[in-house]
Amino acid sequence: MKHVLLLGAGHAHAWLLAALAEEPLHGARLTLVSPYPRQIYSAMLPGVIAGHYSREEAEFDVTDLAERAFTEFIAGTVAKLDLKRRVAILSDGRELAYDIASLNVGSRTDDTTPGARERALSVKPFERLLEQHLPSEPHIAIAGGGAGGVELAMALRYRGAEVTLYSERSNFGPELARRIERALRRRRVDFRPGMRVDSLENGPVVVAGRSRQQFDIVLWATGAMPLGWLGQAGFALDERGFVRVDATLRSLSHPEVFAVGDCAALDEPKSGVHAVRHGRALAHNLRALIAGTPLAPYERSPHALWLISCGARYAIATRGGSSAEGRWAWWWKNWIDRRWMARLRGTKQRG
Repeated sequence: MKHVLLLGAGHAHAWLLAALAEEPLHGARLTLVSPYPRQIYSAMLPGVIAGHYSREEAEFDVTDLAERAFTEFIAGTVAKLDLKRRVAILSDGRELAYDIASLNVGSRTDDTTPGARERALSVKPFERLLEQHLPSEPHIAIAGGGAGGVELAMALRYRGAEVTLYSERSNFGPELARRIERALRRRRVDFRPGMRVDSLENGPVVVAGRSRQQFDIVLWATGAMPLGWLGQAGFALDERGFVRVDATLRSLSHPEVFAVGDCAALDEPKSGVHAVRHGRALAHNLRALIAGTPLAPYERSPHALWLISCGARYAIATRGGSSAEGRWAWWWKNWIDRRWMARLRGTKQRG
């Protein structure tokens, strides 16, 4: 019986496990390795910060999900992957052999800016971010104007913080970028487009060009970087260090390993929306690989729906080059998120 090792419990593996809970995979033994027995659903994180959800509402029990999917759960962090021996080595020294592996280990924020590692708080992992105790009416800087930084800025502003958002460049289309900037301005976020954080000094003090400003805390929400051990494993990587995959989401250099979510090199944004689609493809192809039937290509979706929360119960909806906004968009997002959480918990959706 083949041993399938799942590393990480991101969106793709969460989808896979929910699918396996409904229809078990026969002919294989599965093991899941993830650092946390309970995990925050990232799409609901801004709602937790804004006060719309409790932390419990935005968490799912990884151990329970794995158990329902007939998968052994091991709490741990990968330190090294020995591709020749097909062994994953955990940070505590344990070694786990595998026949087939799947990587859904996410990414880390790009903290190469001088002073960022020492003086900023990375938004990942989300669990640590929620445990941060903020002073009353804090003045917070956020480095990174992607969807995550934008949502975080408006959630913190709704909560009562003074927020300055630094954004070196926009990754949004023109219409969406204008809509997001208007939303930030209406909520009195001090939005600084085209302004890169050059360094962080004691204080913490943000240095951006000739500007120097002190804050109570600096949150780091910049672009994605691969985890260090991925580059050391021996995979075929893209220019940024993410795992290159074929049409079926298997490593180009090591086809016994799937790579999904942020750690995979794909020509699409790194987002939970796309990672869920990876999970659907993975569920099909893992079954096919075990059964010895043909694998199917992952079909990209350039017009996937994005819903960006705006602090209050208000959101921006975008698909392709079109966008709209309103309270209806937040309730739509709320319905989608709660339905997803209900599936992960194996319960019926409520509300």
